[in-house]
Amino acid sequence: MKEYYKPLLVVLVIQSIYAGYFLLTKLAFNVGMNTFVFVFYRQAAATLFLIPIAMLVERKTAPPLSFSIFLKIFVLSFFGITMSLNIVGVALKYTSASLGAATSNTLPAITFFLAVILRMEKLNIRTSPGITKVIGVSLCIGGVGTIAFYRGPLLKLLLHHHLMNNHFQQLEDKVPSTLSWIKGVFLLLLSNVTWALWLVLQGRVLKHYPSKLMLTTLQCFLSTIQSFIIAVAFARDRNQWELGWNIRLLSVAYCGIVVTGLTFYLQAWVVEKKGPVFLAMTTPLILVFTIILSAFILGEIISFGSVLGALLLVGGLYFVLWGKIKEQEREKGACQPTVDAEKAWGGPTTEIRT
Repeated sequence: MKEYYKPLLVVLVIQSIYAGYFLLTKLAFNVGMNTFVFVFYRQAAATLFLIPIAMLVERKTAPPLSFSIFLKIFVLSFFGITMSLNIVGVALKYTSASLGAATSNTLPAITFFLAVILRMEKLNIRTSPGITKVIGVSLCIGGVGTIAFYRGPLLKLLLHHHLMNNHFQQLEDKVPSTLSWIKGVFLLLLSNVTWALWLVLQGRVLKHYPSKLMLTTLQCFLSTIQSFIIAVAFARDRNQWELGWNIRLLSVAYCGIVVTGLTFYLQAWVVEKKGPVFLAMTTPLILVFTIILSAFILGEIISFGSVLGALLLVGGLYFVLWGKIKEQEREKGACQPTVDAEKAWGGPTTEIRT
């Protein structure tokens, strides 16, 4: 019985870690940390954490790295990690930690959409799974539009009980302007697009360089160099590079070591035990945990439009996943006659295969 609940407990830990990521990142930006410097320090911490592990585990089994593969990994790191993290950093300055967690639910739908465009995924709108996927993507688009263009009334959830102990009027003054909010939403969406593109293209790179841990470490290392160049270009003041024993150092260490290092192993373990769909189905928990933590610690204001848009995003996520599951079940069912025929004839048969 304990073994049955282990994957669920691990998933709760994973999504709690990601909720902490949005919270601590936003908190670091609130105290004045430069977003580009933060990304550099985060990637550097992740690289220093992963290098000894990768060398210990995959040093002897990793295939040789050709120049063409290195170039592909460099481009993949730039668009999928460096750009994505820097864009989401700027977006969180405009919006909130809760919104960052909410828009993360668009990732599966965006990934599916890009996979269809690149002909890595099939979409048959004449079947119920295909229609379900289209509905899911449409709900995600509607959710993003709702969050961006409809604020609605502000919800006073936990405003009198959070740790910052501010008054409602003081918090209301911190609400971003409509223009800043819209910019933040679309920057978050753009970040998810680059992240989804990274997920799709990484599959092709893994075919030529199958060492997952070494590939992750190499991407973190290259992203550290790229992020440093960007940070130097946008942060010329030395004071912006200081960490000290404060929330800045805690955020960098947490995001670099815990988020990048620990969750890499935990997610791989969950996928091995329960499959990728089980992990993806629990993504909305990030939003729930982030809203609770943000309300208590940051005193963030939650608008009705954000809640409504988040519900549409979660609904879209489940529609896309449900369509994918049904499609896989149909494919397995189509392959079953071939297996039965092989068993009946005592060996493989080529007549039934299509």
